Amino acid sequence: MKDGVELSGMQRFQMVFYLSIPAIMAQITSVVMQYIDASMVGSLGASASASIGLVSSSTWLFSGVCGSAASGFSIQAAHCIGAGKIQEARSIMRQAILAGICVSLLLAVTGCLIGGWLPVWLGAATEIRQDASRYFLVFALSLPALQLNRVAGGLLQCSGNMKVPGMLNILMCILDVVFNCFFIFPTRMIHVAGLTFRCPGAGLGVMGAALGTALAELVTAVLMMGFLCLRSSIFRLRRTDRWRFEKRYISRALRLAAPIAWENIMMCGAMVATTRVVAPLGTVAIAANSFAITAESLCYMPGYGIGDAAMTLVGQSMGAGRRELTRKFARMAVWLGMAVMAATGAVMYLSASAMMAILTPDAGVRLLGAQVLRLEAFAEPMYAASIVASGALRGAGDTLIPSMMNFVSIWAVRLPLAILLSGCMGLMGVWIAMCAELCFRGAIFLIRLYRERWMK
Repeated sequence: MKDGVELSGMQRFQMVFYLSIPAIMAQITSVVMQYIDASMVGSLGASASASIGLVSSSTWLFSGVCGSAASGFSIQAAHCIGAGKIQEARSIMRQAILAGICVSLLLAVTGCLIGGWLPVWLGAATEIRQDASRYFLVFALSLPALQLNRVAGGLLQCSGNMKVPGMLNILMCILDVVFNCFFIFPTRMIHVAGLTFRCPGAGLGVMGAALGTALAELVTAVLMMGFLCLRSSIFRLRRTDRWRFEKRYISRALRLAAPIAWENIMMCGAMVATTRVVAPLGTVAIAANSFAITAESLCYMPGYGIGDAAMTLVGQSMGAGRRELTRKFARMAVWLGMAVMAATGAVMYLSASAMMAILTPDAGVRLLGAQVLRLEAFAEPMYAASIVASGALRGAGDTLIPSMMNFVSIWAVRLPLAILLSGCMGLMGVWIAMCAELCFRGAIFLIRLYRERWMK
């Protein structure tokens, strides 16, 4: 890009496609981890599932802030790499690690302080409060590992290396299965292919799911940071590197990350509010809502993977001063994302019952979850437009306006509709509101993309 080489339409498509594949795999593996936790805990009953579902929106809130902090530095690094300023990109990497440690420790302390009260604030039934509180507490303690994972993965991706984060995230899923098998269930006899063997276990239930995920996250963070600092051709550390905060990088990271963090806080806050709307509908509705969100996430994760690729390509082409190439990458990525998520939406519509059956044995939860999933399938293409366009705009450094658009969409459209419709239609009403809001959000992001004010 920095050499000014012209790229044909097929070459641009290949770049978007090949960068998207490992990014999609990395996103899907994070959803698979949710499936693993949900399906393993689901075997313990609806109450155990509801305890995780209750705090899931709160865990996304904290995870989103961690991701925002990482994005503030990875966007800067992408621009520097596109402009050929490798030394400056390496300085940004060190700032990202220092700032990430500080942010994650602050979030961990905050999470520990509110963990005991969170289920009460969300209006949970008495029987699920203790499990929900314990799950969230373990999650909060694992935030430093999650933050370093996001920092390392984001920097590797912005340099064009999607393979290593993808492979390590697949490893994280495998580790999650292994650790969950030990922590969730008690010691038991397992029968496989005619063989019987004794499988040790801690029998910690819901808390065991949190411990298994946290330990898998920790191992992956160590490996990801190790590759970033020791093996990456761009970011590998040198003995002469100085580890101290530099105002210019921190201040620009704040300008880029603050709107993203604010967006995540407002959107996840709206999800928490939605959980508050769903909670009075009963344990079955809470569990069905949680499992349906987990099942749907497998459908829209390809959009986030393509959005990551768009952020990398747009960021590097902007850094190289290639405005026309930036425009073409952004538009191509958005339409590719819409096509892919239209296909995954069709698959979700046809296999909704099977997806829910994987997650829970409870017949009532499966039926209600499948109904809302089929409804949501129709919104997936427009949801893709908002996801990928947001990634492309962030790559260009345009973070404030997209954040405001997301805020208005979810708070002014989704929540009022959900409150209005839940009273007469129950959980179906909540998901009708979600479907309408996602279509509205996709439309305004397409308008933003094609008006091209973000190019300025």
